[in-house]
Amino acid sequence: MAFQTLPSSDGRGDRPWWLFAFLAMAVALGLVIVLSDVYTQVFQTVSKGVWVTIFVTLVGFALASVLGLVMALLGMSDSLILRQISRFYIEVIRGIPILVLLFYIAFVGAPGFVALYNLILSPLIDRGWVDQMMVRDVSLMWRAIIALMIGYSAFIAEIFRAGFQSIDKGQIEASMALGLSRYQRFRLIVFPQAIRVIFPPLSNDFVAMVKDSSLVSVLGVADITQMGKIYASGSFRFFETYSIVAYVYLVLTIGLSLLLRGFEKRMRERRG
Repeated sequence: MAFQTLPSSDGRGDRPWWLFAFLAMAVALGLVIVLSDVYTQVFQTVSKGVWVTIFVTLVGFALASVLGLVMALLGMSDSLILRQISRFYIEVIRGIPILVLLFYIAFVGAPGFVALYNLILSPLIDRGWVDQMMVRDVSLMWRAIIALMIGYSAFIAEIFRAGFQSIDKGQIEASMALGLSRYQRFRLIVFPQAIRVIFPPLSNDFVAMVKDSSLVSVLGVADITQMGKIYASGSFRFFETYSIVAYVYLVLTIGLSLLLRGFEKRMRERRG
């Protein structure tokens, strides 16, 4: 694996010594996991939540990106009402902590959705054509995913907005002179250029969601953190357990960061 040499303030290249240090630490702890029965047991328990963490992150971020894109486009609309709706949504959601939003969606939003569902379909329910929905029918995992989607969509909307507005207005005016429709201008002119501006902060938010997905453990979702909590509460081996939990998150986030930086570098080279 080739590592990029970064320029320092005095003009000399800096090797990624931090990465070498992390790899050494990761290998050392990996050996401890292999050689120690206690650490092996902890790792096997914690690793059961890895796929849940990955699923929650991927689905939550994909939905947040779609909703964020919609909010960004509404915020750039010619309609004053749509712009105000977008700004209201973004400012309100950004002002609510993710943990509070998680509790609100799980214990207020979900019951409200179930009540509305039963109310709308009450004629069908009364005739026995449709079963009445219960709050427990809405899984805690999906409540957590919806909360992450809503919480991150507001920040992602601002990323999209900044990227779209970074495009030179002259190019848009030229495309209008050529007779391109608004959709064609967005697809052919704006988005291909804006993605280069959008991708770095968007990838940072993706890595951040990997870490924030640990908040779903407060709802009992069996992710990495929840599996660690379960093991630690039963064995009282808090040091070993949370060392492994931190180790797994570090491997996921740093590995993902390196992959995204490599992709970002290729995008810059292709642009050049």
